[in-house]
Amino acid sequence: MKKKLCLALSGALCLSAGVGCGTETAEETLTPVRLNEVVHSVFYAPQYVAQELGFFEEEGLDVSVAVGNGADKSMTALLSDSADIALLGTEAGLYVYAEGKADYPKTFAQLTQRAGNFLVSREEEPDFQWSDLERKSVIGGRLGGMPEMVLEYVIKENGMTIGKDMEIINNIDFTSTAGAFLGEVGDYTVEFEPAATTLEQSGKGHIVASLGEASGYVPYTVYMAQDAFLQAHPEVVEAFTRAIYKGQQWVESHSAAEIAKVIQPQFAETDLDTLTTIVERYQKQDTWKTDPTVSPEGFVLIQKIMMEGKELSQEIPYDSIVVTEFAEKVMTGK
Repeated sequence: MKKKLCLALSGALCLSAGVGCGTETAEETLTPVRLNEVVHSVFYAPQYVAQELGFFEEEGLDVSVAVGNGADKSMTALLSDSADIALLGTEAGLYVYAEGKADYPKTFAQLTQRAGNFLVSREEEPDFQWSDLERKSVIGGRLGGMPEMVLEYVIKENGMTIGKDMEIINNIDFTSTAGAFLGEVGDYTVEFEPAATTLEQSGKGHIVASLGEASGYVPYTVYMAQDAFLQAHPEVVEAFTRAIYKGQQWVESHSAAEIAKVIQPQFAETDLDTLTTIVERYQKQDTWKTDPTVSPEGFVLIQKIMMEGKELSQEIPYDSIVVTEFAEKVMTGK
């Protein structure tokens, strides 16, 4: 309102003076950045806070977001130069590196530090233990995907043998698991939000455990870019990382209700109360990193999970795939 009033007064002054006023461009030119996110989920709340509160624009960036709907698709977008930056699971970058490609994407910032999915049962189980899965079947998602590998890891850590003590159904894409569960497939299903809460609200499912809490701290979702992009546009990557850091800090210092209100435009189909419940659930399990540094310890653990799932043959050195300079710069201000 103040801006409009000032412009009106300025125009009136120009007319009364009988002179023409030049129209100067108030908006500075923003640098376009193409971001591909693996899925659109409340799990990535700090990014949406950065979008909704204008943190990217503050850093001189015009970020356009496309949804890959799968790590393989987001990685393809990055490798084919259809995206400048991708938000996806660490495992996707490790797969490309392990293939021996000369030009592989590098991770420069971490967004989430826990698995973001939950175990949903058909019955209420207030005293659930992982051993309760014996002789049961669980919809785990696509074989080789991070949700399925984390489930395998948790099952093994709790002393069970997959295929002998219990069954994991791993031939259903993660976008179709909730529908399969409603179609009477499996005794349990592993779901991200908002599917987990939606199942619970419908009375068709009950959240009984957090895969994130059960598996530990890992760089579950990170930002990657091709090395050529990092080398050619370091100022853009630094600005992007700083905007994400602002989002992380804002989320850390605000309530679930405040976060839900800010990100609601990103989830118009979800009512505010449900959105708040989902954010609370993610806050409770310490989902979001408070800074963009990639945890070396978590990097080791996520590879352990992958190797136990027989999806990675040997450990890949942290420095081979992680670039630390951008996160360090935005945190130190140097």
